[in-house]
Amino acid sequence: MSIFESWLSLWVALAMTAGVVLGIYFPLPVQWLADLTLAQINLPIAFLIWVMIFPMMLQINFAAIKSAGSQPKGLILTLVVNWLIKPFSMALLGWLFFKVFFVNLVDPQTANQYIAGMILLGVAPCTAMVFVWSNLVKGNANYTLLQVSVNDVIMIFAFAPLAGLLLGISDIFVPWDTLLLSVLLYVVVPLVSAILVRKKLLKRAGDQGQERLTMLLTQLKPWSSLGLIATVSILFALQAENLVANPLHILLIAIPLLIQSYGIFALTYAAAHRLKLPHNIAAPASFIGTSNFFELAVAVAITLYGLHSAAALATVVGVLVEVPVMLSLVAIANRTKHLFSHST
Repeated sequence: MSIFESWLSLWVALAMTAGVVLGIYFPLPVQWLADLTLAQINLPIAFLIWVMIFPMMLQINFAAIKSAGSQPKGLILTLVVNWLIKPFSMALLGWLFFKVFFVNLVDPQTANQYIAGMILLGVAPCTAMVFVWSNLVKGNANYTLLQVSVNDVIMIFAFAPLAGLLLGISDIFVPWDTLLLSVLLYVVVPLVSAILVRKKLLKRAGDQGQERLTMLLTQLKPWSSLGLIATVSILFALQAENLVANPLHILLIAIPLLIQSYGIFALTYAAAHRLKLPHNIAAPASFIGTSNFFELAVAVAITLYGLHSAAALATVVGVLVEVPVMLSLVAIANRTKHLFSHST
């Protein structure tokens, strides 16, 4: 691990600070970036996420995907956590904090919308960023792709009914353009590009092709971390005004989100250990359940409750806490690697 990667948490913290400063003191350029959207997906952030995950896609041995499916325990674990536990635990925590613990701090209507925003985060498991977290713990790239792909397919059918059930709304409008474009940008495009590049590099016989691939991966590796830092800066710049204007409410929303994140990770990680999963499958499986598909959650919150609603703010807070939380969990996973069986 390079010195840059060893201090990644520090660079991310500096990126958060820089983002807030940019958002407050240079609002016009930040607003220009905010307006570069398609189907409620911010294109600069989409590009940076693509930069982050493309090197991980290059590492995938596509011929080995089939054999990855022969180890179903990790896949079953993440599906159970994502669809049978996480949405309901998030709804419970939201209700507990904003209807019991914080009942005197937030008015009832705002509290209901905060709960709704958190529920939308809980019903949307991560799609793109999990490749970044998986890479930081040397996860099995083939298996991570399999897990993400299966969750994406389930999300297409389960997101609306599950969100509707927990929100008490019979007719949830799913922004299909946001959902499908996200999958296209974050999975399909980098995956197909990686297949073509990998095939071209490995076309030469013998070890020369593999050497060329290894060299390219080495050259691209720093860009993945730089993409993460740039993404954090833009996210915090876009939400700088909310961060400054609503510090107490942002803290109140963050508390149950933090408990949910660390709780889901601990549950999944412990279950993976109990199932005797190798670390390079156990860690990514835990990350998928812990992190969120924030683009979809934000888009649905805006559609249902409005751009400046409390529900939309709650989903945005989910975006802001995710990166530092996930970096801390990456550190925990790396430090506990010895507790798991050898990688496969």
